[in-house]
Amino acid sequence: MGENGWADFFVATMGAAAALTGLVIVAISINLKQILRFKQLPGRAAEALCILAGAMSAAGLALIPHQRLSTFGFEIVCVGAAVCFASIYNQIKAYSVLRKLKRMQTSWWLARIPVGFTGLPFLIGGVLMLAGADAGAYWIAAGVLISLVVGVQVTWVLLVEILR
Repeated sequence: MGENGWADFFVATMGAAAALTGLVIVAISINLKQILRFKQLPGRAAEALCILAGAMSAAGLALIPHQRLSTFGFEIVCVGAAVCFASIYNQIKAYSVLRKLKRMQTSWWLARIPVGFTGLPFLIGGVLMLAGADAGAYWIAAGVLISLVVGVQVTWVLLVEILR
């Protein structure tokens, strides 16, 4: 991927994902007591770390020189599967906790569902790469960018919203 003009994009987004991951870790450490007060928030913090780690992994894998497209596609499918699994698992767990506490708000749940599929562009991009289609790079780029947006949103929750 690095040879196809994508290197600058993946270097930049890998750095952004690493910075956001660090910020999430700082947010967790600063607000640990508040996060632990809400049974669903530790999973949400873990979900953010997994999503950002997925973005860093995808960007890093894209920078490996002279890699076969099929190998890269397989790696990205694995990243996408891991991100989807981690997100959906943590959302199911949060749903279960909130339902038991009778604090389930439909609007909250509906807004959270798309986050569970943050890894989907990685899966699509990886499959396209496995099929030999360079267009998969655009799906992978979308996955990285979506992951960064989700990372910013969760960081905001863990740093600011939790204190309200």
